[in-house]
Amino acid sequence: MKIDDTALDQLFRAARTHNAFAGPVTDDDLHAIYDLLKWGPTAANSTPARFVFVRTAEGKEKLKPALSAGNLAKTMAAPVAVIVAYDMEFYEKLPKLFPHTDARSWFAGRAESHIRDNAFRGGTLQGAYFIVAARALGFDCGPMGGFDNALLDAAFFPDGKWKSNFLINLGHGDPAKVHARNPRLTFDEACRIV
Repeated sequence: MKIDDTALDQLFRAARTHNAFAGPVTDDDLHAIYDLLKWGPTAANSTPARFVFVRTAEGKEKLKPALSAGNLAKTMAAPVAVIVAYDMEFYEKLPKLFPHTDARSWFAGRAESHIRDNAFRGGTLQGAYFIVAARALGFDCGPMGGFDNALLDAAFFPDGKWKSNFLINLGHGDPAKVHARNPRLTFDEACRIV
């Protein structure tokens, strides 16, 4: 069943990347977003993304040194800054997540690049699902790079098992502070049918 145009607008056509936010964003809200995004598909149901919700003053101070100048003020002011990370040991959960075969053996003991490529790919998908889930539940997002991964990882993931991918500022966006909508590529510019 196709969803209606209002829902499509909320998720995609009218949704915007926001730079100024208001709250609140509660623990229940964060649980609701995750409980929706977790149903998005990943290879072998591996679900390698890990999410850190930074909203305390202490957490923001820990994040601050890793942020680029252009992302500093808006991230400090956002109700929640979400670290979208990926777990380099995601395969340890595969006996639970993909129990009908020994999928763990596809990764355990394999080259780090093989593990990283799969973790990064699936974790990025889940980060996109986060954005769609948050929009579906009435929140706005400001996804971004513009940070020092090494500094962030040292501060938040010193054991090296999780690696940062990108950040998402989360809250209720101020529509007066969004930039004009940028163009998108046409179908013919971005797609081929073979």
